[in-house]
Amino acid sequence: MNSIFNNRGDRIEAFRHADLYPVISSEFCLGRDPYEIFVAAVRGGAKVIQLREKNRGKKYLCELACRCRPVADDYGVLLIINDHVDVAVAARADGVHLGQDDLPLTAARMLSSELIFGNSTHDLAEAALAEQQGYDYINIGPIYPTGTKSVGCAALGLETLRQIAPHVKVPFSVMGGIKRRHLADLVAAGARRIAMVTEITQADDVEATVRELKGLIRHA
Repeated sequence: MNSIFNNRGDRIEAFRHADLYPVISSEFCLGRDPYEIFVAAVRGGAKVIQLREKNRGKKYLCELACRCRPVADDYGVLLIINDHVDVAVAARADGVHLGQDDLPLTAARMLSSELIFGNSTHDLAEAALAEQQGYDYINIGPIYPTGTKSVGCAALGLETLRQIAPHVKVPFSVMGGIKRRHLADLVAAGARRIAMVTEITQADDVEATVRELKGLIRHA
């Protein structure tokens, strides 16, 4: 593990201080190179970015992650890989985001003790279980209807977020259909780390958009 973060504790602390959490998938980049989207998001001030490829193979994801790693190092950014622990290890990433049907955390930690692991949760029971199992962070969602991922459940809404947030002790992010107009309401409901896909990856000026969104979260 050779990123700028010395250990898992450093990575957890860096995630705790994040605000905007861009998630980049090539299928939502309007035909643009996701590497260029990554670079622009980093230059805009993002401090944690996830690479998520649901419809392309591991080779593509690994090559993309390896291209992004030096940029992440230069700017002090956490590089998170969706689903694939082996890709994260090979690309020297900082963490992996696992879904409910992905590799169990105990098995994932056997592959790497230094990566941070996040888990997608969709209700209070899943959030509590993920925390009990030892995930370093969790994601709560989808907050709003989303077309970027099939999750098999209805949008949670702000009221459910308000019910879950006070019970979560590990850092958590929120995700799902989030646009800039939602940011103030999400912060008021307890969110501090907000994951967004198309609002960032399909922006005309990704760097400026990331900078604007971070400002809106900061001032909400």
